[in-house]
Amino acid sequence: MELALSRRTDPPFEIIEVGGEIDVYTAPRLREAVVNAVADGALRLIIDVEKVEFLDSTGLGVLVGALKRVRADGGSLDIVCTHERILKIFQITGLDKVFGLHGSVDEARAAGA
Repeated sequence: MELALSRRTDPPFEIIEVGGEIDVYTAPRLREAVVNAVADGALRLIIDVEKVEFLDSTGLGVLVGALKRVRADGGSLDIVCTHERILKIFQITGLDKVFGLHGSVDEARAAGA
């Protein structure tokens, strides 16, 4: 399966919407999108994974790396996810305590306001 990525600015947030599978083959594209967003000056990221069907450890690594990248500059990264299967991955790894997990982009915006 392919990875679908789109990026939009909703000041002060940069929202990256992701769909498909985030795995060893597609994770570099997500990493590139995050790096480009940060290079463009975005420090408050929301990554919407509502349309993600599969997430492996490589994808988790990209998300953790993105969090470190924005936090180093005083930024934030929140994740939009309601799929129980994906949420379970965050819970099992303990990353549910590291990331702000939200049910919608609006929720993530409100939490980061």
